[in-house]
Amino acid sequence: MTQQAIEALAADREALLKIGAGLGEREWEAESGCPGWSVQSVVAHLGALYALVVDPSTLPDVSGLPTERAADVIVDQRRSWTAAQVLADYESVSTAALVALEGLGDQDFEVPLGDLGTYPASVLPTAFVFDHFLHIRSDLFAPRGPLTGAPPPSDNLHLGPALDWVEAALPQQNAAALAGLRAAVEIDLSGPGARPIRLGPGEAVSSVRSDTDSFVRWVTQRTTWEATGVASTGDEADLALVRSLRVF
Repeated sequence: MTQQAIEALAADREALLKIGAGLGEREWEAESGCPGWSVQSVVAHLGALYALVVDPSTLPDVSGLPTERAADVIVDQRRSWTAAQVLADYESVSTAALVALEGLGDQDFEVPLGDLGTYPASVLPTAFVFDHFLHIRSDLFAPRGPLTGAPPPSDNLHLGPALDWVEAALPQQNAAALAGLRAAVEIDLSGPGARPIRLGPGEAVSSVRSDTDSFVRWVTQRTTWEATGVASTGDEADLALVRSLRVF
């Protein structure tokens, strides 16, 4: 799991550096798919995530804040930076962070991540793959983001670890919704990284069919079932709960 995650991160690192090097001032300042964040803010956020691994002392104290609010505070600290500074910081900190994350491959001590849940250290690289996959492809590039052209590939190298994170995070981050399921729901995912994901107790009464790329987008509430051709059958109340799931 860890080695594939590191390879996916290395590939997205190179892709993001290439993307950033080709952007003009207007593109850096354009509104991204994350409300209130520009393209530059998204890249600053991804660099700050790596700083959490390399040297958290460089970031503002966000102890006790919910994850989304903490991310805003950290990005706000970097709003005075130029685009060149943001990209140079990302290039530097990501180099060191990939080495540190690779070292977590055989580590299973528990790491608390606030309202995101608590995970074995060996799972953490998949969280970084998930964040990069989502922010680059869904928040920087069209249709949600302002950048045109082809985003980096949504292939097995990237979707495999991203889905590993979703499987680990989904039960912890959606405990209340999942507790409301009256019977199991089977999510049948096709495409790169394909797998079944089973939610809820007992026999499966309801089913959801989606491709993996769309699943990552709708389980983060960046798109809808209707927009991505998701098919579902079964208990409408349980299916409504599945629609409401959100993973960070």
